[in-house]
Amino acid sequence: MADNPWVQKSPASEPAPVVAQIPAELGLNRARAASPQDGVPVPDQADRLPRRTTPHSATIWWLGVTGGAGESTLAALARGSRAAGHEWPIPENRGSVSRVVLVARTNFAGLTAAQHAAIEWASGLFGDAVRVDGLVLIPDMPGRMPKELRHLAQVVAGGLPNTWTLPWVDAWRFGPLDPTGDVPKEFHVLLADLQLNTTAP
Repeated sequence: MADNPWVQKSPASEPAPVVAQIPAELGLNRARAASPQDGVPVPDQADRLPRRTTPHSATIWWLGVTGGAGESTLAALARGSRAAGHEWPIPENRGSVSRVVLVARTNFAGLTAAQHAAIEWASGLFGDAVRVDGLVLIPDMPGRMPKELRHLAQVVAGGLPNTWTLPWVDAWRFGPLDPTGDVPKEFHVLLADLQLNTTAP
């Protein structure tokens, strides 16, 4: 099991949380913490996302950590997936597991909300009911992400199994999503990595 970068051993061998400083050359797509681990504190209530019990299943739940993150767009592209409505989907049936992918915009608010959600999962608060497969980063505007935000994105990525960075799609800014239209290759890579099928015919 991969070590969680938010946890380090103190001299007294007691776990203490730390924020990882991930070298920029490692990039965002390197696999990191694969599961919750001991020593990650449960965040304050104010920093947690709501949760809801659901009888529904999904191939993947897209959990937007803020409004406008893009969870509905991803749900429209991937057959069998669902938008989580900015709430942790806790399965109604005991023994079931919700596969969740966090979704965030690449601004400060989105990245910090993603970090809070990642810490909430890493604390083990959901037990075996939720499995987080990673984080999808969606640009908040065209162009290259500023250096400070790239660094924050690397920090957040270090505490999750996988991170995918999707491109800005200008056409989606001016009109509704057309799942049958051309979709950038990065979206196809994301769906393939998660073993999802596109909704396009």
